[in-house]
Amino acid sequence: MIQLAGLRKTYHARGGPVHAVDGVDLAVRDGEVYGVVGRSGAGKSTLLRCVNLLERPDAGTITVGGVTLTDLSEARLRTARQGIGMVHQHFALLRSRTAAGNVEFALEVMGVPRRERRARVAELLDLVGLGDRGGAYPAELSGGQQQRVGIARALAGRPKVLLSDEATSALDPETTGSILQLLRDLNRRLGLTILLITHEMDVVKRLCDSVALMRDGRFTEQGTVAGLLATPESALARELFPLGPLTGGTAEEQVLDVTVAGPLADTAFLTDFARAHDLPVRIVGGAIEPLAGTRAGRFRLALPATATSAPARLRDAGLIVDEVTA
Repeated sequence: MIQLAGLRKTYHARGGPVHAVDGVDLAVRDGEVYGVVGRSGAGKSTLLRCVNLLERPDAGTITVGGVTLTDLSEARLRTARQGIGMVHQHFALLRSRTAAGNVEFALEVMGVPRRERRARVAELLDLVGLGDRGGAYPAELSGGQQQRVGIARALAGRPKVLLSDEATSALDPETTGSILQLLRDLNRRLGLTILLITHEMDVVKRLCDSVALMRDGRFTEQGTVAGLLATPESALARELFPLGPLTGGTAEEQVLDVTVAGPLADTAFLTDFARAHDLPVRIVGGAIEPLAGTRAGRFRLALPATATSAPARLRDAGLIVDEVTA
């Protein structure tokens, strides 16, 4: 659905060129929720704005729904953008318009007749759970409600692709959860392909099917969340389930970080392993959580240092094992 090839965007500052996007390739499948995660300044926002050509890349191609946007004239690009909705971090609502008026504004720009606009606005507000708040102004709405209006407005043109620019970073944790659930529901009900950027690993855990880690304008890792969890020494897997610095081990123990995902996560795998091999296994830290439609987690285990075959045996049992040193 979304394909980026060799994408580059450079800004020229007093201190020299800044390579905001530096040769990025990306493929987002139809109906997928894809997250790009990284710290501030990594280039995430520039990348997202390039997808609908709010920022023109210096090099590379952008294809959405089989249409290469970088080849289009401005007139044809304006039409193509109607198939790409965008949700903003700080809502970007018109303060002088009601919730209904904000959603209707997008339809006005598209040239939709008034009678059709009113029916579509009512449909969209119902879709995001605000059917009774159409007459409220942004100042009368909570942050979560304002973001729901922003999502309704982004869906006005019946897009197949939704871009999300840190859509939950201005919200409290409880409201964040409700917005992420709404996005997942829309993804399933409407078949939306969602590309989002975030600096919050919790957003990736709750929502994303695939993810890329971006640093200094480049992707350092990318793939399905499940696939990355099954990749030894994956930086993304460690950041999704951080265990912190090594503490709690003794000189007589070896410490292992173990990643588990899928059906195995719902079994007594550690108890079964300890009994099968007659080994004392001590859990130093970790947890199992819902992730990308399955359950996954990481644990820090302490085992006797003399059990030198334990890492291989855990791997044979289907676990991803990283040996930890102080």
